[in-house]
Amino acid sequence: METIPATASDWYALLQANPIVGLSFLAFFDLFNYILVGVIFLALAAALWQVNKSAIALALASGLLGIVINLASNISLTMLSLSQRYASVTSAAQRADLLAAGQAALAGSGSLSAIPGTGTLVSLLLVALAGLLFSFVLLPSHRGTAILGLLASSCDLAYCLVFPLTPIAPVYLLLAAAGLFWMLWHLLVAWVLWKHT
Repeated sequence: METIPATASDWYALLQANPIVGLSFLAFFDLFNYILVGVIFLALAAALWQVNKSAIALALASGLLGIVINLASNISLTMLSLSQRYASVTSAAQRADLLAAGQAALAGSGSLSAIPGTGTLVSLLLVALAGLLFSFVLLPSHRGTAILGLLASSCDLAYCLVFPLTPIAPVYLLLAAAGLFWMLWHLLVAWVLWKHT
């Protein structure tokens, strides 16, 4: 497949022919990432609770809410299920209903365009806010880790605030930078937590 599918029937065909690729395009593997981020946030909250309870409580609430929103708004398993049902039905009316359901799911998620859906943006915003707060609390004791977290969350926050107003290609550089900073931050946080135990 050379491009991301544009219609529900295209998605169904891809998910039937190559479910791994289809699920990847629908951000299925992000579910695992967000679950692991939740584990990191819980571990950080436990380790930093005595440092600043109010900031940690706000960071944890924001992060976990963002994760729940992401898990709830991800349509990958819905589309896989719809594609399997679409492949098994024979009546034209049932096929039309399943195509309409798929189009509705795609339209609500932003999967039909380069613009992320509301759930994705809100989730990213809340998780970035959590990272920002955790990083501020880390700043006095783990400066390098905190600076990476501040850079990552600032890039994500800037993306969330700028992209809906001006969805232009250079804004995607913020996401790329944030992704790199987050990967490094996760490794450094793991090191901090390992030393803390």
